[in-house]
Amino acid sequence: MSFIDTLLAAFKGESTRAPLARGPASPWFFADGGGGRTPFEYNLAVRQAYLDNPVAQRAVRLVAEGIAGAPLQAPDPGPIALVTATSAGQSLLETIVSHLLLHGNAYVQVIKDARGRPAELFALRPERMTILAGDDGWPSAFTYAVAGRQLAIPLLDEDASPNLIHIRHFHPADDHYGAGCLTAAHEAIATHNAASHWNRQLLENAARPSGALVYEAGDGNGLTSDQFDRLRSELSSAFAGSGNAGRPMLLEGGLKWQAMALSPADMDFATLKAAAARDIALAFGVPPMLLGLPGDSTYANYREANRALWRLTLLPLAAKMLAAIGEGLEPWFPDAALTIDLDRIPALAEDRERLWAQVGAADFLAPSEKRALLGLPERPNHAEAEQ
Repeated sequence: MSFIDTLLAAFKGESTRAPLARGPASPWFFADGGGGRTPFEYNLAVRQAYLDNPVAQRAVRLVAEGIAGAPLQAPDPGPIALVTATSAGQSLLETIVSHLLLHGNAYVQVIKDARGRPAELFALRPERMTILAGDDGWPSAFTYAVAGRQLAIPLLDEDASPNLIHIRHFHPADDHYGAGCLTAAHEAIATHNAASHWNRQLLENAARPSGALVYEAGDGNGLTSDQFDRLRSELSSAFAGSGNAGRPMLLEGGLKWQAMALSPADMDFATLKAAAARDIALAFGVPPMLLGLPGDSTYANYREANRALWRLTLLPLAAKMLAAIGEGLEPWFPDAALTIDLDRIPALAEDRERLWAQVGAADFLAPSEKRALLGLPERPNHAEAEQ
């Protein structure tokens, strides 16, 4: 702040920011208040979704790998070198996008060299982060918990440069933390996993509930306890399971096998799994067709679905993430305007070709105005004759 600004602030008074409060909602743990829903725990939900569920993992990887592989452009090559470098052997952008989708928060630590300039950007695990709020509720520092240790990370360094970049999705009930897509997809993932487990158990039982042994004794007496236990043990060991499917059964006198079968409605687990998979794809913003889900006719073909993925999911998320990183690197790189080069994305080639043709045919625009509409920089040392 300059001397004149300080003098004006002394006479007029500076406006203060509205205080923030840490709400009861949490991005990784909450309960429904006794409504019967299983409490959401982030680490368990990640294992059930990303490690156990193929639909959720593929949806996250489509978004994360798509943004991480997109070509970047910036006036200064320094931020591009920092962003495209690996973070602990992983792609920095892919890690950040995955954290945003799953947790709703992404934390990027700015590691500086001896001169105080950023040497590396490192993505921290969001479930280990805790925001320390000041008296007014605004974040003043961060705490990173790992292996029983608490590492305090100040919000700003001694020279007022940021130590950490916090990127988060919008959370309507929390001032400090964002809401991830995994929270909304948790129930659909649990349903999809339960249907897969049910189908596997059904397959191990010869894809039918086998049947029932009916004992028809001539004298009207039932089986003794020893006879009942022996029959149940023999059925379980010799005839249950996929390895015994179709094996003939030898019955003693008085025993009759009554075959049973599931109704078509009970067997329709494919529809249930497909509905749950579409809800998962909807939560992560991925067109179901790109995940190989049947019965979806929203998009005419994969090309239209891929274009919709870029327009509706990848580009907005990438713009938000790159803008936050550029703002965090602004003290060292004033021109850290990180953007995606749309002309080098194959999925958007037809859209860009159409835009180029429309702008090129606009005779009422000057060449400099056409370049601005196309997102191209001005030509250096080039005098244009404006008509």
